[in-house]
Amino acid sequence: MNEIEKKWQKKWAESHLFESNPDNKEKIFLTVAYPYPSGAMHIGHGRTYTVPDVYARFKRMQGYNVLFPMAWHVTGAPVIGIAKRIERKDPWTLNIYENVHKVSKEELNKFTDPEYIVKYFSTEYHDVMQSMGYSIDWRREFRTTDPHYKKFVEWQFRKLKSKGYIGKGKHPVKYCPEEMNPVGDHDLLEGEGVAINELTLVKFKLGDDYLVAATFRPETLFGATNLWLNPDEEYIRVKLYGESWIITKKAFDNIIHQKKDAVIDSSIDANGLIGQYVKNPLTDEEHIILPASFVDPGYGSGVVYSVPAHAPADYIALKDLKENEELLEEYDIGNKVEKIEPISIVKLEGFGKFPAQEIIEKFGVKNQKDPRLSDATNELYKLEHAKGVMANIPDYDGLKVPSARDEVIKNLLEAKKGDVMYDFAEKPVVCRCGTECVVKILEDQWFLKYSDEQWKQSTYNCLAQENIVPAEIRANFEYYIGWLEDWACSRRFGLGTKMPWDNQWLIEPLSDSTIYMAYYTIAKYMKDVDPEDLDDSFFDDVFLDLQKYSGQIEGQLFEDIKHEFNYWYPLDWRLSAKDLVGNHLSFHMFHHSAIFPEYKWPNGIVVFGMGLLEGNKMSSSKGNVILLNDAIETYGADVVRLFLMASAEPWQDFDWRENEVKGTKRRLEWFSEFADRVAEIKGYPVSLKDFELGEVKKPINNWILSQFNMRIKDATEALEGFQTRKALQELLFIFKKDIDHYFHRIEHELENEEAKEEISNVLTYILGGWIRLMSPFVPHTSEELWSKLDGEGFVSNAQWPEYNEDLIDEKVQKAEEIVQGLAGDINEIKKITGTQPNKIHIYVAPEWKWKVFEIAKDIGRPDIGRIMGESIKQNLHDNKKEIADFAKKVAREVTKIKYVGQIDECSIIEESLDFLSSEAGAEVIVYEKPTYDPKGKFKNAMPYKPAIYIE
Repeated sequence: MNEIEKKWQKKWAESHLFESNPDNKEKIFLTVAYPYPSGAMHIGHGRTYTVPDVYARFKRMQGYNVLFPMAWHVTGAPVIGIAKRIERKDPWTLNIYENVHKVSKEELNKFTDPEYIVKYFSTEYHDVMQSMGYSIDWRREFRTTDPHYKKFVEWQFRKLKSKGYIGKGKHPVKYCPEEMNPVGDHDLLEGEGVAINELTLVKFKLGDDYLVAATFRPETLFGATNLWLNPDEEYIRVKLYGESWIITKKAFDNIIHQKKDAVIDSSIDANGLIGQYVKNPLTDEEHIILPASFVDPGYGSGVVYSVPAHAPADYIALKDLKENEELLEEYDIGNKVEKIEPISIVKLEGFGKFPAQEIIEKFGVKNQKDPRLSDATNELYKLEHAKGVMANIPDYDGLKVPSARDEVIKNLLEAKKGDVMYDFAEKPVVCRCGTECVVKILEDQWFLKYSDEQWKQSTYNCLAQENIVPAEIRANFEYYIGWLEDWACSRRFGLGTKMPWDNQWLIEPLSDSTIYMAYYTIAKYMKDVDPEDLDDSFFDDVFLDLQKYSGQIEGQLFEDIKHEFNYWYPLDWRLSAKDLVGNHLSFHMFHHSAIFPEYKWPNGIVVFGMGLLEGNKMSSSKGNVILLNDAIETYGADVVRLFLMASAEPWQDFDWRENEVKGTKRRLEWFSEFADRVAEIKGYPVSLKDFELGEVKKPINNWILSQFNMRIKDATEALEGFQTRKALQELLFIFKKDIDHYFHRIEHELENEEAKEEISNVLTYILGGWIRLMSPFVPHTSEELWSKLDGEGFVSNAQWPEYNEDLIDEKVQKAEEIVQGLAGDINEIKKITGTQPNKIHIYVAPEWKWKVFEIAKDIGRPDIGRIMGESIKQNLHDNKKEIADFAKKVAREVTKIKYVGQIDECSIIEESLDFLSSEAGAEVIVYEKPTYDPKGKFKNAMPYKPAIYIE
């Protein structure tokens, strides 16, 4: 198979088949997130890049001019960190690159140069993408460190700054202490997409010290009953602002990056604090300090105050402690703990006095180590934030929870009874260098003002005119556009473009990759252009038609560049992973809405799910991946493509399972062998050249044509909506069952030359269409079959089959259902009676029963009286009692049966007598009138359900 695949990849390249230039056709321009090539491609990447390729191939065959380009995102610090770790012979890094990414020792020695890493893996990606058969226009390939691209990024940032969307100031960022640099999501091994949360620090007086607790919800201070410490962790005394704070050592390691004046004074024995009392800064009430294992020393300050009425973790921890006699005795706090009761301060519709207790019971949380505790907490916090109202608190009664929160924070900060810190919403967040990241406040940091309300509104407008797949993700975009605050867009070192007005800063990787889709349109011309000629007036003229440019790029070349952009833009589809919804994909809309006129805004976004390997999350850093190249070598590109597209819809998580991949391989082999089977039936080689179907008479042949055209219709609709799994279900898995059934039905007819010729023609028609339909999914197999069968040109350029409405015949489909139903019923009767019949008599429904069905269908509901009345009125049958009895049956059946009109059941069954006799192992006789009916079975015959008498 690999030799066949290489053969067709070579032929496509030699014929420049996928190089797309402006023409008179309607265009489709789609892009997928360009990869950061710091490691080898794995099967998760395979799914990401196969989806757009399938869609590109599909639309190309429909007659569109399709552009599908690719580039390499190499800016940022990750490769520098990798190079440093390899230089110092870090064992973990060497192991990952030798054994997971399969880099030879000889090559690995060169990985001390970050530029070489970029070159090595972008070349590897290019080669593997070609091995997968992707229909990419490689003339537009670039790296984000190319000088031409840097000029494009500089233009973009000057544009944003001129509009007031870039500012300078303090800003919390994800930060790697080892590399001493801010990190973006592309720089992380773990923690992509994790938000930075602002926490309020609350100072509880403890003698001459403050026990400093961190909280999301300072408004709940009025419901505090105690404080929690984790006595198994290391606590320290910290000097800051002339005060003495008690927090954990792990918390200090984070806080020091935000409060640079903090210094460690001494260690604290946490056990000695248990049972002591602190003073609440808002209420002046005293609260006891208690032990709790759920307190994470690395989150916030490592100190938590307890609100058991409204915090599920506090409620369950207090419950656990009250039941832990050993712990109560160890700290001699039994009597004190027993007296603690929740204090209700938030009224929430649908809940009683203590919502935390109710949500714990709803989620079935057993103790503070129960994983369901996190879900219960998130649920209640969201509800109280959205619908909660303060109650029983003077000066705050009736305030909504968010308003109360803002007011409490303001009061605490003004009275110097509180402070602010930042932490990650989830942990761990780990840099690619292996260091756990912290939140750092950077001074003089450049940032993009995503908080700007005017900019948000134009971004909402951009979203409103886009198609979002799947549709339910639109709400996520709306949330993130509203939620996004200012974004740090610069860093001190790494690869990439320098901030054009401040050369000590580099533009960070997510910020330089928001509108690069526009650059693809002109990238193929850049080899003929000096980057120094690409000033702002060039980009203004090409992308915004401001007609300012008067530089060195003249005449036809400049006109071609400008025409190319205007032909391809706006972008039709942007495809990317769901973890980028809250950053890259939202930034994509922010920047387009800021820079381009509305008619150039992107038209659509498709969001992908994640990849699993045998049920577990894929991770290169943990070695839990299968390299895409290895999968191609083992199974062939078409098998890999077929499995990845059939296992889940693009927006769902997919799971690579070896046994299922092997099953997919067998399906593809069956499809490949189908042409041989058709040739065997014909008795000579199949040729698709100048083939025309001709007249088809036999019901079973019309049935398979109807099924095939129905599959074409449904698969085409599925692919228009990027539903690759549904399309393949229709085209391969379900239609294979249709074909298997068809072969079973025609087996007895192949001795008849006239019947055989019609069957051959039908199968040739199906074969020609089926190869084209499968081409986007398995292009190499399809090209090979198309070539062998005299198909014209490349199947990749052949016309996508359009379904023939005239061939989708519900009556033909219903007729085959009747035949199959009879075969099944006969065998069921044989099985139940345990006898082998001599003859089988079949009775079809008389004309009057069809007319009663018509009446029932027109009435449209199971109204026995009306059906009976109308039937008698029309004098359909002499026997009024039979009409009445049948009307009752029809009333029950009419809503269950898909009624497609009257069918000549007698002719259909006569046409299928050989098949039915063969299935039953007995002579089958069909009766339009009961000339022989010893058991009176004729009266049981119903439309679509003939009666059977076995003799």
